[in-house]
Amino acid sequence: MNPTAPNRLQQLLAFYQEDPTDPFVIYALATEYRADDSKLAWEYYQKLLAEHPDYVGTYYHAGKLLEGFGKKDEAEQVYRKGLVVSRKAGQLHAASELQQALNSCLGLDYEDE
Repeated sequence: MNPTAPNRLQQLLAFYQEDPTDPFVIYALATEYRADDSKLAWEYYQKLLAEHPDYVGTYYHAGKLLEGFGKKDEAEQVYRKGLVVSRKAGQLHAASELQQALNSCLGLDYEDE
């Protein structure tokens, strides 16, 4: 690996500077920060939810992050909104994952984990 090559985060930040409205770049930044800086990741997810509400991929991860913050009521709302958006977009796999996440959030998952 070339030590002078920019890392993925640096590349994403450069793309974000070029176009701070690109939902894919915002989503990629949120994903990149999720493990190490969940508060910063949440800021990017909030931007997606506010400015790109039709970006289906946001809802599952934003909900999981909220659950991680102990904000189950907010997570439930994000999952419910995501279900509407994903079904409207015809993204049934995403809708299924969101339904499972919602059920889990509500304590309705009866499977042994």
